[in-house]
Amino acid sequence: MKILDGQLVSQATKDDLKIKVADLVQQGLKVPHLAAVLVGNDGASETYVGSKVRTCEEIGYKSTLIRLDKSIDESELLETIRKLNEDDDVDGILVQLPLPAGISEQKVIDAIDASKDVDGFHSINVGRMVQGLPTFVPATPHGIMLLLEYYKIDTKGMNAAVIGRSNIVGRPMSILLSAATNPGNCTVTLCHSQTKNIAEICRNSDLIVAALGKPGFLKADMVKEGAIVIDVGISRVTDPSKKRGYSIKGDVDFDGVAPKCSYITPVPGGVGPMTIAALMKNTFRACTAK
Repeated sequence: MKILDGQLVSQATKDDLKIKVADLVQQGLKVPHLAAVLVGNDGASETYVGSKVRTCEEIGYKSTLIRLDKSIDESELLETIRKLNEDDDVDGILVQLPLPAGISEQKVIDAIDASKDVDGFHSINVGRMVQGLPTFVPATPHGIMLLLEYYKIDTKGMNAAVIGRSNIVGRPMSILLSAATNPGNCTVTLCHSQTKNIAEICRNSDLIVAALGKPGFLKADMVKEGAIVIDVGISRVTDPSKKRGYSIKGDVDFDGVAPKCSYITPVPGGVGPMTIAALMKNTFRACTAK
């Protein structure tokens, strides 16, 4: 069993981007500029956005954090996005999800200029991904593909199970794994809450991506020997033994599943760091594609 170390690969990705940014500076060219919009003060969103801003600073990107009150209405948020679209110095725009009730997430996402949509959620970018055209790929699936690529895992011909059908992870992950690429070229089964015999599907899979948000869902008896398991889940679970009162758990019962795997991602330290690394790659591309 080998750990797919997201911290290691993320750092390697960031180090590569640092070199590229330094080269831009040396040539007197523009450095990437990422603008993040945070609505309200949700604790998890604060953490995620803060990490993205710190990573920009580490690599040498310019970043702007726009904080908006949770009482803001949809039109005000759309006006903020319009101004960022028109700002030629801003290369990438992300609006941290989830948004307050009453604001249409899809309307907000599609209001972002597709060429600045570094989250890869805009309908145009999703359509291009489905067609296998160059585009911004959603950061978490992109990060998983980068992880598989770094460890030189040949997925050609594998049976893959993706558990979860969100537009952020599950659906794009299934598309990327089925694409005529390497990593890719898998036969993919997309599982969800209405799928019958999930355990049997997983047992017949060479590669499993668990992205449903249920701590410890994937058990050892659902995994065959030698499988590759990617754990996207990250949940806070009450744990009185911890000083902070909770533990971070993934969707995989790691202690039970890991001994059966050829490769597995830990939580934390697996997919999470790769998500931010992939976002940074998208932002660099947005800047240099102009």
